[in-house]
Amino acid sequence: MDAEVADADGSSSGPSATSASQWLAAGARRLVRVCTMPGGDAIVWPAGLCYAGWLAGVLGSGQQPDLLRTLADGTLVALPAVVVASHAAAAVRRHGPWRRQAPADHARIENVRDPRISELLGRRPVRTGVEAVAGRFAGRRILVTGAGGSIGAELCRQLHQFAPAELIMLDRDESALHEVQLTLHGRALLDSDETVLADIRDARRVREVFERFRPQIVFHAAALKHLPLLERYPAEAVQSNIFGTQTVLEAAAACGAESFVNISTDKAADPVSVLGYSKKIAERLTAYMAGQADGTYLSVRFGNVLGSRGSVLGALSAQVRVGGPLTVTDPEVSRYFMTADEAVQLVLQAVVVGGSGEVLILDMGEPVRIADIARRLAARSGHPVDIVYTGLRPGEKLSEQLLGSDEVDHRPRHPLVRHVLAKPLDPGELPGLLAGCDDAMLRRRLAECAMAEVAVPPPARLGQAVDEPCSG
Repeated sequence: MDAEVADADGSSSGPSATSASQWLAAGARRLVRVCTMPGGDAIVWPAGLCYAGWLAGVLGSGQQPDLLRTLADGTLVALPAVVVASHAAAAVRRHGPWRRQAPADHARIENVRDPRISELLGRRPVRTGVEAVAGRFAGRRILVTGAGGSIGAELCRQLHQFAPAELIMLDRDESALHEVQLTLHGRALLDSDETVLADIRDARRVREVFERFRPQIVFHAAALKHLPLLERYPAEAVQSNIFGTQTVLEAAAACGAESFVNISTDKAADPVSVLGYSKKIAERLTAYMAGQADGTYLSVRFGNVLGSRGSVLGALSAQVRVGGPLTVTDPEVSRYFMTADEAVQLVLQAVVVGGSGEVLILDMGEPVRIADIARRLAARSGHPVDIVYTGLRPGEKLSEQLLGSDEVDHRPRHPLVRHVLAKPLDPGELPGLLAGCDDAMLRRRLAECAMAEVAVPPPARLGQAVDEPCSG
């Protein structure tokens, strides 16, 4: 097991025999970013739990404390680090100080999970058999935009296990790039070509990156996603989710990418919000490129991803920790939910089963009421927690749909994956979006653009859109 313990400055160290208890007690401040297990399993733990995992290998079969056996079977995943301090101190005295590499015969700990997720979803996790498509990514040059985000990082983690020739991780957030590299390798020096600091709003910079790396497969996960903020600042949604997407599409096409997967949202189905409009337009731009470029260009549409940054589960859990109240917009508001693992499975499947110009949507079961999630979390808190209903915000629906009113549920390749055809949108319609209008007018323009009827695209558009084609 290769593990890295990082302070804020990125340094790493381990405990001495005399300081193990104090070192583990500091687990709230010193976080293990990753433990990479045999077979490629990577999990994030507090520092003490990672050290407990190392102890599981050092102590050997039959000698592990009860805590470690419990941890290994996945039933305890958030125990404070200090709990294992006494075991750690004894093991350090017996086996020596911290070591980066455990003995070859170390015990395997895998499939550590948060048992709340399935309970909150009210269903078993969806498995689409992603192992069967792993060969599609081995030995390929793969680029992920938004690689430091929740979905982008999980996507990179799973792609890394498939041994691509290159995995280029692009993000404008340097700390997020540090985090994802640490997750993959247990160290993050940020001195290799795999981490690329760039903003998808910068067309010249994006072209430079694509010209240099010439990716064969592109996953476009970079986007702004917080609905209330985008209602207040709709021009930001245009710059990132629309213009930024078009920039990445053009760069990928100019470099001859074989597969392009755009990450979308269920809010693009019959959209009523700036976020929904912008992501619907991004789906349609991707479909347009499918008719202009070689290769396969498609989108995947997600529900809410539990555990992602800014997700409802994280917000409610934080409110529980401080004693409440839990804020829910409406007693009847419901959403489709999926785990990050389910979301990434869909993305990876899309490269193999998706057709150019399509949007793929995972069957996520029935929608879940947010109030039910809040009640379950409150019940587990051990103390009374109030729930306060605040009312729907501008742009929010009481319930989401996975398919638009003009889309048909079609599952030709996999029983859990819907395929719908996106209506292409000529990017020539875009330049005037921001011209001379206030926020209210911009919202109207976005709605019209998102739902506009299909226009016949001019055949020369692709060549005109990209200033400098890739060389080599």
